[in-house]
Amino acid sequence: MVSLYSTGLELGNLLVGSDLLNHSWDAISKLQKDVDQNPSLPFSVKYQVHEYPPAKGSIIAFVCSPNCDVNQLQEEEFRELVSSDAITSFDFLCTKSNSSVSLHKAAFTLFASLENELSLLKQQFTSHQPLIVTGHSVGGSVASLFTLWLLDSLPRYGVQRLLCITFGSPLLGNNGFQKAISERSAWSSCFLHVVSDKDPIPGFLIPESDHNASAATLTTPTCYMPFGIYLFCSESGFSCFEEPQSILELLMIMSSRCAESQNPSNCSQVIDYGHILEHLRSKAICRGIVELPDSIGNPLQAGTYLLLEAAGVGKLQQEDVDMSYLATDIAKRAEVQAKHRQNIFDPSKKLSTLKKSMSYLEWYMKNSLEEAGYYDKYKLRRSRSRDEIESTEQLIKHHRTLKLFWKRMVVEVETMPWKEGRNLRKRWLYAGTNYRRMVEPLDIAEYYCRGKKDYTSHGRSEHYKLLEEWLTDENLHAYQRSQASSLTVDSCFWAYVEEAVISCEVLRDGPSSSQDQESARENLIKFEQYVVDMINNFLVSPEIFLPQSSFMRWWKEYCRVVGDSYTSTLSNFMKDDFRRYA
Repeated sequence: MVSLYSTGLELGNLLVGSDLLNHSWDAISKLQKDVDQNPSLPFSVKYQVHEYPPAKGSIIAFVCSPNCDVNQLQEEEFRELVSSDAITSFDFLCTKSNSSVSLHKAAFTLFASLENELSLLKQQFTSHQPLIVTGHSVGGSVASLFTLWLLDSLPRYGVQRLLCITFGSPLLGNNGFQKAISERSAWSSCFLHVVSDKDPIPGFLIPESDHNASAATLTTPTCYMPFGIYLFCSESGFSCFEEPQSILELLMIMSSRCAESQNPSNCSQVIDYGHILEHLRSKAICRGIVELPDSIGNPLQAGTYLLLEAAGVGKLQQEDVDMSYLATDIAKRAEVQAKHRQNIFDPSKKLSTLKKSMSYLEWYMKNSLEEAGYYDKYKLRRSRSRDEIESTEQLIKHHRTLKLFWKRMVVEVETMPWKEGRNLRKRWLYAGTNYRRMVEPLDIAEYYCRGKKDYTSHGRSEHYKLLEEWLTDENLHAYQRSQASSLTVDSCFWAYVEEAVISCEVLRDGPSSSQDQESARENLIKFEQYVVDMINNFLVSPEIFLPQSSFMRWWKEYCRVVGDSYTSTLSNFMKDDFRRYA
């Protein structure tokens, strides 16, 4: 638990002690001098590429025109968000479960004004060369957008060579935007936002009415939310925070103090982050010792208290800021965040368990190929010998293990961003298809043993449908076969057999309406054609022709219903050809 919070100070020390921040600010300063020479420039953003020799990489700096901070920040229009419908360049951020992604309109407009140029710039950088993207104020927002653009085009291993560092950047997007980035585990750590406690810009887009609200309540689609890692700087020192609600609360506190200590017109005053970085270096070498209040009761809260003190919040104790309460509150949130990370679904960790369960199902299937087959052996398990009952109990256990895994797997993939979800689907497509074809027949057997009907409409689990969609989307179900499949390709085959059995009962047993009987005849004709198509394309397993299988028992009953004189493609096949198929 202690390490959970010591990392905030350790990471701060690592960042301040490295040259990354200084090189980034130097690149910004050089570009800022060029921009400042023409103060009459319209609302715009400039960028410049610098070589970064120590790492054999590059730095791309973004800076806004001088009047961006002075004039544009005062206008109400500057606070507006633009919805996901209008930001097609970033539609990759939207998912099925998170479609309400909105961006700061001014930042997106600036980015869009350079999109063609930035598209060419993006093509120059590969995943093999380190790249820092940096920017100041709203230029930092544009830098973040460009970084997101790059991240979407990079392979997973390339993400490690990309870092975005902003200085005094305002918030960029809403709660949906923050969620979209946090859902991509490798992306959030690519963003570092340096914020001075004297800089009003980072908290500028938090409405005045929200400054008295709890940060936990600010999660509506219209509210701005932070993302990535924040390095808070003050005369007292520096510390890093990652939990978004805690960052928002600190931004609100600092923004309120800035508003009280200076006039709005002073927003045009550019904070010299170069001077701040030099000051931080000395603080990194010589840190003071903070006396903890008695109300701090555990190491978790103590670590948080030290982070707040280093961020400069301690100076606000006389201004209605209860440091002890704030430390406790933030500690609880970050503890929840840490537990959430521990529970993140990692399919690779379950791989050995899945192999064991699938191997058992394969063993059970091979030992079922006598009279009835895999499906019917499981369906008739209650009438078997003691040894067979024990093996079936093991099968039920492995069945449950596999089903729980794949249900969660499908949910996780479907809620992932499209690109990551598609990649994971491809990696697990074969395993998921094999699972569905082996396990769904067991579900069908249980369903009809309970006397139920119409499995495909009322009993089929959603995760089977989605696994089938994955296969269809990849167009791998359409390839031609030259011999019979060991597993029946359509995992719902036995459900159609059971419905055909029910239709035969309707025609055989009498007291049913003429409408029901006509419907039953139509269903049986459709089923016949379905079976013929499956056989012609070698899509059914030979086990369906075992003497005591449900399919063969249906066929015998169907022959009684239609009479000896009935002929069809299936009836001709079943006279003798089925033996050669089997």
